[in-house]
Amino acid sequence: MKKTTLIVVAALLVVTALIGFRLSSNKKKIDAQKQPVVKTNVAIPVTVAPVAEGTVSQQLVKTGNLIPYKEADIIATTAGKVTRVNFNLGSNVSQGATLVQLDNQLKELSLQATQLTIDRLKKDVARYNTLLAGNATTEIQVNETKYNYETAVNQAEQIRKQIADANVKAPIGGRIVQKDIEPGEYITVGKVLGRVLDVNRLKVQVPVNESDVYGLREGQSVKVSADVFPGRTFNGRISYIAPQGSEEHNYPVEITVDNANGLKAGTFVNVDFSQKSNQKALQIPRAALVESIKNPYVYVVNGNVASRRTIKVGRDFGDSLEVLEGLSAGDRVVTTGQLNLSDGKPVQITK
Repeated sequence: MKKTTLIVVAALLVVTALIGFRLSSNKKKIDAQKQPVVKTNVAIPVTVAPVAEGTVSQQLVKTGNLIPYKEADIIATTAGKVTRVNFNLGSNVSQGATLVQLDNQLKELSLQATQLTIDRLKKDVARYNTLLAGNATTEIQVNETKYNYETAVNQAEQIRKQIADANVKAPIGGRIVQKDIEPGEYITVGKVLGRVLDVNRLKVQVPVNESDVYGLREGQSVKVSADVFPGRTFNGRISYIAPQGSEEHNYPVEITVDNANGLKAGTFVNVDFSQKSNQKALQIPRAALVESIKNPYVYVVNGNVASRRTIKVGRDFGDSLEVLEGLSAGDRVVTTGQLNLSDGKPVQITK
């Protein structure tokens, strides 16, 4: 009786296990059928726009830094001991003014001695000419005396030049911005003693594109403004247009500001040429940009595949952006549907 009971229990356990296994298997199939079908090669609908080169319709404004109209080093042209310095940092000086004086005592004594020799030889020349007229001397003696006299005169001129060079003069008029000399120092030829700037007038040089530079002329009036003086403008004029451009087809244009009251050299300024720019630029719609201008990239469609392309953005024209690198005219960039794209993803262009 016990043996029969055990057999029945064992049979029930086996049946229960088989039923459980079958139910588990069926559940997996049902769950699998409920999973959504993932289609890996489904084309993403997008719209595209061509990359095109267009004219920049905006005011021709360039930026740059003001520099002095003239600047020059104060340089020693002779060696010697400094006896006097006639300028300080910030002094206003006139061109040709004596700024540094050297010890000229020995040269002045040498000039006095040479002048005495000149006076004596001058008398000798007159005396020998008289003797020659009376046949009391030779023409050779007369010529030798004249030669000595002329040599002494030439030597005196050289000494005078040395004395003049010992007085260092201002190469240009302006304001002293550097002083590197004090009385008592010994200087050598070529030593820089200071620096002077002509800041009564300032200038700024800006690059202008080939398509715009032909509309400019030397002497043309322009407006100059600075962020440090909001709402204020300064009158300038084009003083130079380079006859040759760079490899990028930019031409240096120099603007002079004659009455730069309040402006200082080194100030960042805007130069308004008061005319529309004719410059062309490669442009894309702003909507094509996937991320910010700081990390810009777009999707370019080749055939039916989207390729991610990193670009370099230039000027902002509102609804469009200038592209400096990464794209070419004729490329097609995605303007909608970028959020679902990745590099190499198939796309379907819609209108």
